[in-house]
Amino acid sequence: MTLKETLISKCNDFALERKSHIDTQIEEIKEALFEEIKSTAGDKHETGRAMLQMEREKVGNQFKEVEEMFKTLRKVDISSPSSIVHLGSIVFTSMANYFIAISAGQIKIGNEEFYAISSSTPIGKILMSKACL
Repeated sequence: MTLKETLISKCNDFALERKSHIDTQIEEIKEALFEEIKSTAGDKHETGRAMLQMEREKVGNQFKEVEEMFKTLRKVDISSPSSIVHLGSIVFTSMANYFIAISAGQIKIGNEEFYAISSSTPIGKILMSKACL
């Protein structure tokens, strides 16, 4: 497996783990909402339902973010080399090594460390379209 294939695989694992965590949260919220619906005793339960609805929205937004991660990962073309930094590029700098894909944090491969970053992060924006050596 090439370095890029390994990095994209690690990014995919990261997104799958996030999705699994979000799926668990969604199920917990559904169960809690069901329990709140069974209890109809006054303002306290109305507040509980409202808070659960807000939590459901927050988790829904996180779910959308993960779906965007998967979309981005499907767009990454690791097979074509380029002289310009683009989605799927590995960038080696004196400070750190970067993989332009999704924001998945630090990835350690052997003795090397890489930071998987989105092209929309501040450092990603700086690196995009720069010339590769």
